[in-house]
Amino acid sequence: MLRFDHKPSLVAYVTCGDPTIAVTRQVVLAAIDAGADVVELGVPFSDPVADGPVIQRASERALRGGTTLQNVLELARDVRRAKPKAGLIIFSYLNPVLRMGIEAFCATAAAAGIDGALITDLTVEEAGEYVTCMRRHQLATVFLAAPTSPDARLRRIAAASRGFVYAVSRTGVTGARHDVSADAQQLVRRIRRFTKLPVAVGFGISTPEQFAAVGGWADAVVVGSAIVQQVEANPGREAQAVEQFVRALKSEASVGATNRK
Repeated sequence: MLRFDHKPSLVAYVTCGDPTIAVTRQVVLAAIDAGADVVELGVPFSDPVADGPVIQRASERALRGGTTLQNVLELARDVRRAKPKAGLIIFSYLNPVLRMGIEAFCATAAAAGIDGALITDLTVEEAGEYVTCMRRHQLATVFLAAPTSPDARLRRIAAASRGFVYAVSRTGVTGARHDVSADAQQLVRRIRRFTKLPVAVGFGISTPEQFAAVGGWADAVVVGSAIVQQVEANPGREAQAVEQFVRALKSEASVGATNRK
């Protein structure tokens, strides 16, 4: 179930199959134990145009190992058994979903205990069949909203979204940044004019200080490349490294919340 009981909640992204599905399972469970409220299970793709070099390299490693969308859904089923209350989202490009078939994807995801999906290159304008199928299987549809989106498009994204709205902090690809764009806070304010759903901010958030700062005005913070980088940089102790990193994020956010009182 997608719950945002803590403020800020943490949405943690992992590239599944990097370096193996077995290691990804350990990483996901460690992230949940350390305080991740929602985990985005990233499906590796050969042409990840929205992703920066860290996630591109992770996708390449996972694909070399043979990881498929079906493998990710099987991993999700396993994680759901171990962590019944964790929020689980499939994060994928559209091509793997189309190859499986939208109906088959939705049915398999629902049976695996997935809460919803974010298809990064599927625009809300072209998502009619997907949204209908996801609704039929009671799965959340998460869409991306960018700082460049006009209000009419934000209204449409808000209407099509379930679970939460993903606010992209900046234009461009994923990857760690030294600062968070001022446009992000304005985008969150704009989205909230059209929906009462939680708003999660992602793209470029990589440090505990950034996590705490964004958590001061967003419902949730998405951390992706920085977590994937922990996996890449710590062969043999990936889960431990991710757990320590996630705990550091949550600890800094707690300090920030205390200071704001």
